[in-house]
Amino acid sequence: MNLVPWKSTRELTSMRREMERLWDRFFSETHLANPFLEEWQPKADITETKDAIVVKAELPGMEPKDIDVTISGDILTIKGEKEKEEEKKIEKYHYTERYRGSFERSFRMPAEIQPDKIEASFDKGILTVTLAKTAEARVKEIKVEVK
Repeated sequence: MNLVPWKSTRELTSMRREMERLWDRFFSETHLANPFLEEWQPKADITETKDAIVVKAELPGMEPKDIDVTISGDILTIKGEKEKEEEKKIEKYHYTERYRGSFERSFRMPAEIQPDKIEASFDKGILTVTLAKTAEARVKEIKVEVK
């Protein structure tokens, strides 16, 4: 029987890495790390053109009738509910990560908008809301003169 010197730092480093992996898995932003949340947050992009603010939100599996879009001042709110599919008695789930339930997202608009000139469309699971900017909020080009 041989004696092997004990190297405490190697074992501590290994244990520390394992604890960090467990910590990361528990608190990460993955779908599986948040199984107890009842709300979900659709991903969204906000872009600005010369004349408008455009908000695009991913709402896969939803119908336009299940989506509400409102504006209050400079806050655009998108909310709705994604219904749970009826579970069949013969199915046994081994893995599920698709979100179900209600959601609500609010966005502060980066420029003044005209509330009466807002358009919303829904195509292939993408909600597109186009908000026309006020004349004052539009980018104005100023020509530089040579003297």
